[in-house]
Amino acid sequence: MSQQFVSSSPTALETDGSLRRRKSRFTYKHLTQLSVSSTTNPLRTIALIDLDAFYAQCETVRLGLPEDKPLAVQQWQGLIAINYPARKFGLSRHIDIAEAKKLCPELHFQHVATWREGDDKWAYHDDAAQNIGTHKVSLDPYRMESRKILAVIKDALPPAPVQRVEKASIDEVFLDLSAQVHGILLERYPELGLPPPYDDPTENLPLPPTTALDWDTDALIDLDEAESEERDPDWDDIVMLIGSEIVRSVRAAVRDRLKYTCSAGIARNKMLAKLASGYKKPNQQTVVRTRAVEKFLEDIKFTKIRNLGGKLGDQVASTFGTEMVKELLPISKEQLKSKIGDDTGSWVYELLRGEDYSEVNSRTQIKSMLSAKSFRPSINTFDQALRWLRIFVADIFSRLVEEGVLEHKRRPRTINLHHRQGGQTKSRQAPIPSGKTVDETMLFELAKNLLNQILSEGNTWPCAGLQLSVGGFEELMSGNIGAFVVRGTEAKAMNATMRDSGNRSSMHTEERPATKRRRVDSGGIQKFLQRREESKGEHSDASPETEGLSPATMASPNVNTPQHRPAQSHRHDVDRSIAPLTHDDSDLHYMHKESLTEEPSSDGLGASVDPPVAPKSPSNNQCPRCHKHVLPFEAEEHEDWHFAVDLQAEEEGSANLPSHNVSSIRPTTSMQPLPSHSHRGGSSKKSSSGEKAGRGRGKVEKGQQRLAFGPS
Repeated sequence: MSQQFVSSSPTALETDGSLRRRKSRFTYKHLTQLSVSSTTNPLRTIALIDLDAFYAQCETVRLGLPEDKPLAVQQWQGLIAINYPARKFGLSRHIDIAEAKKLCPELHFQHVATWREGDDKWAYHDDAAQNIGTHKVSLDPYRMESRKILAVIKDALPPAPVQRVEKASIDEVFLDLSAQVHGILLERYPELGLPPPYDDPTENLPLPPTTALDWDTDALIDLDEAESEERDPDWDDIVMLIGSEIVRSVRAAVRDRLKYTCSAGIARNKMLAKLASGYKKPNQQTVVRTRAVEKFLEDIKFTKIRNLGGKLGDQVASTFGTEMVKELLPISKEQLKSKIGDDTGSWVYELLRGEDYSEVNSRTQIKSMLSAKSFRPSINTFDQALRWLRIFVADIFSRLVEEGVLEHKRRPRTINLHHRQGGQTKSRQAPIPSGKTVDETMLFELAKNLLNQILSEGNTWPCAGLQLSVGGFEELMSGNIGAFVVRGTEAKAMNATMRDSGNRSSMHTEERPATKRRRVDSGGIQKFLQRREESKGEHSDASPETEGLSPATMASPNVNTPQHRPAQSHRHDVDRSIAPLTHDDSDLHYMHKESLTEEPSSDGLGASVDPPVAPKSPSNNQCPRCHKHVLPFEAEEHEDWHFAVDLQAEEEGSANLPSHNVSSIRPTTSMQPLPSHSHRGGSSKKSSSGEKAGRGRGKVEKGQQRLAFGPS
């Protein structure tokens, strides 16, 4: 049964005689924006679900131990996770094993799973800690549990497009609940579905009929000093309440089905939700209402804020001599811009005031995988190196199987090997043949060839570390858009097929040697369409495994910059239970809770890191075509997306026209470059027909050809 709204009459008075607000602060436009998850909407509802002491929970559940049993996860002679019962004894990840035993005699130690030299599968070995030279850490058990948890979370939410879920790391998941909250609002308050007065979307909404809200077991952040709990709630309070109800049901589903507890934060953006998720742990959720943002942030170190740690945070702290948010608030935007740059200064200014316009990116596919080992002592023979390469290949291939490589859904295009000897690192890369099935034998032979190339240069022993990675994942060709440009051998086969069927065309191809053929990303245009539908961020993974960082990045694991918001490999360890798996005594482990990927890396990360570029405020850089806010570093991809959409529309429209090929298709409009961003592609000169010369058209390179859409 719907509730009646508070009268908008100016005679509506509070019991104490004070004049009551007659209208909400929010408009019908804000309500509409909520349904499409607008990042600038003040009613936006975002949540972060964070597993409590995840590695330790995984071992407790796997072993069937009582939840109140103190447990620590061990890696060699160090501890990487400690559950909450053990923390009551004063234990932390930085304590050594001997001291931990003294503080908590009942503590259960569980070593992580390892790959043992010569085995073809990871396992739990009781003697792993004593055999660092012949074992390699595996985080596969935690990856598998993480995938199960993500599946349960998605099952507890409505399907896409209402569902927006981003796996930020192995134990963290962002939820954009805006569209779901909008639907629930209309169910509870049907009057909101009526047209606005005078059909003007800028008209203010009526006030909610509710004068008191039941937050159940939520932890509420205290309101700002200028606010009062006596004031009746507005729609921003209502949406947070509904969001907290949704999150509570999601957490209950994870608990009931998989026995894991998790904490959560609910707020108006990702940054606030992230901070709130660590406010009350374990197994609790915290709500940051709009009227409580200032109070919430004032005692927080800005270096703990998502995207404001690492080098950028250090720069700001050293420039202004403080790490506290409240001490930076008096600093004007112009002062920040003059000290740390225009874009970065504007972005930091808004972030310190609780503004964050980053999207929840639904796309969580792995972009790279890496397996690595630091040798102590160093290895000295080719045979030893080969044995480790077999382990790396088995490790990576097991994850490729989960990605669907056997079903021909996805496959990597490149394989990389890094060899470390002393302070010197040598690297080699090779393409993975596209015409062959990816299996362990192929990957091992490719890795072996790369190792031989490195060894041929000499001065390679003793070897202190090896890293093997695969990357450049591609979806196998599907749909017509992805077939516009094909490889020479594929085009040749298609020519033969078309000739046999009597469908003559002007297709001609010149095949080049396999080692010289230009590699073309089949389905690239289609992926632009899909990428813009699902997310704007680039996930590099290695996965929640943050896998596959370059050696340069591994040497400097803190890559906390706004540029890498996508999976945010910036680790702000609010939940102290999971270490940023730093360089240990043997394996290279870097795990960032806000990784650039879809899971935690078993041994390192694999994405290059660009200089920090701060996102601009939503008032700048709107696309002239779709009026969507586009960050400077996203302009190229956004332009490509428009081109792909236009290309698809032209192709669909030309299906019934004779003799149309790719060269005849042009986008109807070309997006202008955004400020402070160089326009890739260079020329925008018009052709003789008056159309703009677009990217991706013109001369056909060797190994490619245009495909005809209509019959010849």
